[in-house]
Amino acid sequence: MPNAVLVDVVRSPMGRGKANGALAQLHPVELLAQVFSSLIARTGIDPGVVDDVLIGCVGQVGEQSGTPGRHAWLSAGFPVSVPSTTIERRCGSGQQAFAFAVQGVMAGAYDVAIAGGIESMSHVPMGTNRKNSDPAGPGVHARFPGLVSQGVAAELVAQKYGQSRRALDELSVESHARAHRSSISGLFASQIAPISLPDGDVVDTDETIRPQTTAETLAALKPAFASEEMRAQFPGLDWKITAGNASQITDGAGAALVMSEERAAQLNLSPRARLVASSVAGDDPVLMLTGIIPATQKVLSKARMAISDVDRVEVNEAFASVPLAWLAEFPYESARLNALGGAIALGHPLGASGIRLLASLVTSLEVGGGRYGLQTMCEAGGMANAMIIERL
Repeated sequence: MPNAVLVDVVRSPMGRGKANGALAQLHPVELLAQVFSSLIARTGIDPGVVDDVLIGCVGQVGEQSGTPGRHAWLSAGFPVSVPSTTIERRCGSGQQAFAFAVQGVMAGAYDVAIAGGIESMSHVPMGTNRKNSDPAGPGVHARFPGLVSQGVAAELVAQKYGQSRRALDELSVESHARAHRSSISGLFASQIAPISLPDGDVVDTDETIRPQTTAETLAALKPAFASEEMRAQFPGLDWKITAGNASQITDGAGAALVMSEERAAQLNLSPRARLVASSVAGDDPVLMLTGIIPATQKVLSKARMAISDVDRVEVNEAFASVPLAWLAEFPYESARLNALGGAIALGHPLGASGIRLLASLVTSLEVGGGRYGLQTMCEAGGMANAMIIERL
């Protein structure tokens, strides 16, 4: 069985997912096309050797509806012989694309593959693909009558683990502080593809980081999901989730080059990491965001490792209650969790977030001299992805 390696990973800067966001001028396809061009330029490979392009995307409607990876590849000017497909596992779509690319190489289906993700939330707002419908259906509601939105699920997770509003806000402040330090020290510059805009400007830094954030400013924000209906449904809930301790709606894209170890040697490329193990798991769809816990347990078991063997961890900060819940279940030093800052500071461009986390994880391992890194993403419906990589 061929060994699969990560040659390189690159991402766009993160732009606020609003009409006036830094990347909002760009069609999602053009954003992804520029990330592809950067990855190919950085690695120096012939784009014609790529066997497949696997792209995570959640909002597959409108400008993201037509196999965005294929259109981005063509827009970048690369060979028409290279196909693409789109993968959707909610917030874990980009991470799943990477896992599928690795599995394709290990199975011998690919020699070379690109895995990536795209989400332009300024162009395709979250929930657009639902068209005001209920995707669960009556059978699911009959079995789980307490189904709620992700924001309310984040409140339920905070309640289950006894998390205070202060703890949620302090994690959020630290996320911005870490991301700011990473940005000004140049750590993100090594992973960011500068993006050219139609008006001639170039975006090369994350727009989402707010270094001035304090626990006091966050404490002034009102709970985001405490509608009258929800308060009536959960009368004993102490509402704590705000716009300040949740991930930001974001535009972003990312791409990773995966190939067999043999092919990398033939092309004189030096891989940065390899995938040790990956897992997917499901958990309570009402709590929804706790799938990261069984997914982590599962991937550690598959890798025959303990959490103490892992040097760095990335847990997607969909809401501050998520990494805090993970920390409550695993004895791990918080300084090594999301060490460069998380989605509260950097944003959460849904289908692209798995690649953004991968870029941070690889960079964090390289800077800290670590060997093993673990990455996990909570997903709607109570699902989660997890994987362990080894720095080479």
